[in-house]
Amino acid sequence: MVLWSVIGLILGGLLLALWPESTQNGDDKTTSQMPTQAFSSAPASYANAVSRAATAVVSIRASQYTSALTLRDSIAINTPRQHTRQGSGVIIEPGRVLTNYHVVSQASEILVTLNDGHQVKGEILGTDPDTDLAVLSIRHENHIPLAIANMRHVRVGDVVLAIGNPYGIGQTVTQGIISATGRDRVGLSTYENFIQTDAAINPGNSGGALINAKGEIIGINSAIFSQSGSYQGISFAIPIDMALDVVKQVLAHGSVIRGWLGVEGVDLNPLWLERLGLQDAQGVLITDVFKNGPADMAGLAAGDIITRINQTNIRDTRDVLNMIASGRPGAIIEISGIRKQQSFTTRATLAQRPLESH
Repeated sequence: MVLWSVIGLILGGLLLALWPESTQNGDDKTTSQMPTQAFSSAPASYANAVSRAATAVVSIRASQYTSALTLRDSIAINTPRQHTRQGSGVIIEPGRVLTNYHVVSQASEILVTLNDGHQVKGEILGTDPDTDLAVLSIRHENHIPLAIANMRHVRVGDVVLAIGNPYGIGQTVTQGIISATGRDRVGLSTYENFIQTDAAINPGNSGGALINAKGEIIGINSAIFSQSGSYQGISFAIPIDMALDVVKQVLAHGSVIRGWLGVEGVDLNPLWLERLGLQDAQGVLITDVFKNGPADMAGLAAGDIITRINQTNIRDTRDVLNMIASGRPGAIIEISGIRKQQSFTTRATLAQRPLESH
């Protein structure tokens, strides 16, 4: 018995020397190690990210002057009136500011306030109402390059910060996460591919920057989903890669060049499909074809159903709009569809989308 007791003490000593943590309680081990592993990557502050981007975010005051007839002592007098809109913008290169079209639309005068409080006049270089974007020119050459995020790395759940000038009170930062990406069919603009976030965005934030935790810009804050007109937890931003593509074309051509097919259509619904005897079909019903337009030249007619473009299935009018717009004028596309319950295929050469179609 004494011998076995001695052997037990020796083995116990060896275990303590080789694996001292084995004597700790399992729950204590988990409690002491998990917080460090789980939260070590979370920053205590986003101040550095904000400071990297904030100098490029500006405040915009757009004024529109109108006149109205008023009676004074039985005499009609033209009384001038000033309507102002508050918004935000982002300096994307020396002397160039990107903002929302709805912020500066029909403005008679634009005043841009820089991050340091200096005020300069802004002039519209070009606009793209279809994406709600505008490019301004300002006399300000001192520009710190704004870091552009790699949009392939943007994920739902990422922390984001919105920088802008809500209600004209001055530059403000709010924080949230990315709630969704690729949001379309929202009904805010013609071409939609929004980043949805719950970062607080209010009137005046439009045109400001949405940045990631590194201080890189990922979007231009543009709109909110609200029944009250104020923030209710759903905000939308235009992805920066989409916005910069618009900027590139606006600076080169004064507008954005997009493909045009020359048709009008509506989404199919179950009632129409039943009447047409096509319960399982999916696509867009053509309701009108512009005379001598690309669709007309390709033989498309009202009543045709477009089911595929370049072998890609069509779900609704938004699909057709985006696919045609992404094509360049002169590009040849293949269109598949149904006409009087018979399938057909044709080719059309895209034209440039007329500006008046905005």
